Amino acid sequence: MSSTSQLAKRFREVLLDGLWIANTNFKDQLSDVTWQSATTKVESLNTIAMLTFHIDYYIVGLIHVFEGGDLEIRDQYSFDLPPLESEEQWENLKSKLWRDAEKFATLLEQMPDSKMKEIFVDEKYGTYLRNIDGMIEHCYYHLGQITLIKKLLN
Repeated sequence: MSSTSQLAKRFREVLLDGLWIANTNFKDQLSDVTWQSATTKVESLNTIAMLTFHIDYYIVGLIHVFEGGDLEIRDQYSFDLPPLESEEQWENLKSKLWRDAEKFATLLEQMPDSKMKEIFVDEKYGTYLRNIDGMIEHCYYHLGQITLIKKLLN
């Protein structure tokens, strides 16, 4: 199996269908979260909806680069979730995350392994491999937060 296929598999595991590292994934954790729970603030923590938006924001930003575009995402905007006011809006946000995660993984699978050693946009960001590994780690970090917030809400 190629390196890019292995990375895509790891990415899908954390977002869509895996149980290996955390014994859960985003899709599993968010499956029973209502929009009311997703938007409920627990002390100073981000809401589940904000974390969902945040992860999707970065996925979309990297997809744009994978497709030949510029790196246009900025940390300062990564939590700018518009107000969610219905279950339908919450379901749409989750569906967008699932679509974008699958697109990210598919684009990654199509990359040659040699791309992983190339500079990602600018030398200061390191290689494609560093950024993709970072994305996977970032997802696990926020998956842990979501899991804990769910427990606090219950």
